[in-house]
Amino acid sequence: MIHSSAVIAGNSIIEKGAIIGAHVRIGPFCHIQRNVEIGEGTIVLSHGVINGHTRIGRDNFIDRFCSLGEINQDLKYRGEPTRLEIGHRNQIGQKATFHRGTVQGAGVTTIGNDNIFLNQVHIGHDCVVGNAVEMGLGGVLAGHVEVDDHVCLGKLAAVHQFCILGQACEVMAGSCVVQDVPPFVLAEGNRCRPIEVNEAALLRWVEDPHLRLIIRQLYQRMYHCAEPIEVVREEIAYQQTEYSMLVCFEHFFARSKRGVIR
Repeated sequence: MIHSSAVIAGNSIIEKGAIIGAHVRIGPFCHIQRNVEIGEGTIVLSHGVINGHTRIGRDNFIDRFCSLGEINQDLKYRGEPTRLEIGHRNQIGQKATFHRGTVQGAGVTTIGNDNIFLNQVHIGHDCVVGNAVEMGLGGVLAGHVEVDDHVCLGKLAAVHQFCILGQACEVMAGSCVVQDVPPFVLAEGNRCRPIEVNEAALLRWVEDPHLRLIIRQLYQRMYHCAEPIEVVREEIAYQQTEYSMLVCFEHFFARSKRGVIR
């Protein structure tokens, strides 16, 4: 079904069964397969391929030569109807590749809202990317990676499968992440290690000066006082009764399985 207000280049292929919303614009030489849904106001520039059971929300911008909803790079995949779901107002750069999920994972790769993905970004199967995330040129997420809100991943940085990037952390350019990065940590290197508190994110996302101080103290206790993680978690549980934003730390530690960067 193609909405009457959609504008589609004459040499693009829209398969029967695809749903194209109002005011969608699709450039030349695109191939939109059946089971794909593109929401209102989304723009797809030339040579884009969108397939699988893929749902794209409103007002996204998809640059040239992107491949979205492609068969995942998992040898266990046997053609199951797994999905890719993309939210609203995302900017997706040229030659990006987002893969659908697997039945061994969640069955879906999920992208939130208001994210910026620069050229040649790869997001593997079963990843979960939150909101207001920024991924630099050539950034790579292997399968099953979780990226929380407000994370910044530098150009050519790579994240190992099953890793977690906690809220508002930043991974510097060219880094390789093989363990989980806690919230509000600035990390760098191959393999990635903590450098300092992500002060830019603190100033941008945390209004309360006292809460910023608490987060800095948590970093000190984890990385300069060498306190056990369980002791730090107890302090977080106590503090979050007053500062609800600290729940992002508890949410991070509750999911962490690969260990935390040191």
